[in-house]
Amino acid sequence: MLCSCDLSGGLGHYGLVMVIDPAMSSAAPEDDVRLAAACADGDREAQRTLFRTYRDRVHATLYRIMGSNRDMEDLVQDVFLQVYRSIHSYRGDARLGTWISRITTRVAFAYLSRRGPGTVTLEAVPDPVAATPSAERQAVAREAMRRLYGVLERIETKQRIAFSLHAIDGRSIREVAEMTGASVTATKTRIWRARKEIDKRAGKDPLLASFLKKENGA
Repeated sequence: MLCSCDLSGGLGHYGLVMVIDPAMSSAAPEDDVRLAAACADGDREAQRTLFRTYRDRVHATLYRIMGSNRDMEDLVQDVFLQVYRSIHSYRGDARLGTWISRITTRVAFAYLSRRGPGTVTLEAVPDPVAATPSAERQAVAREAMRRLYGVLERIETKQRIAFSLHAIDGRSIREVAEMTGASVTATKTRIWRARKEIDKRAGKDPLLASFLKKENGA
């Protein structure tokens, strides 16, 4: 099961690994094939089961690519509309979760490309209700994450998605390449360029720089 979308706990390392989906590289089990076939046949209960099973995973992937976003629920619905429309093409070459993750990535890419850089303001994270040391640390971490996503807003879309899937969502470079339809070499380059831009911006933002340095174990 994926972890919560709350990223206030930090970035793991800079590399930033947060979550690894154990289903990503496995072959599809029979249950996946049967569920997909039932959905393709118009079985409403099967479609509801698919939605309940994968909704949180889709939401988490979108969140880690884009941060908090007013359009999130619409994007989740868009993903499942595309899933249902194309489910007849699923042949079990990959796990159903992997196949849905690829569609999720395409929806995120289309949204970010259509919107353009910096045209949507990320929602601010609410202040903590208690001024305890733990709450204060969480508030600082959340503000740092908000600033990180602010930097990602200005990064080229393919670089942003590759970086977010690898560094924040915790997927391997090969998995990111498969999800985005890119070569491993191109994926590495996109991640490197995004990280270089983040480091450049952090050089002008002491809070973000301090947070990234801390999460990198320095």
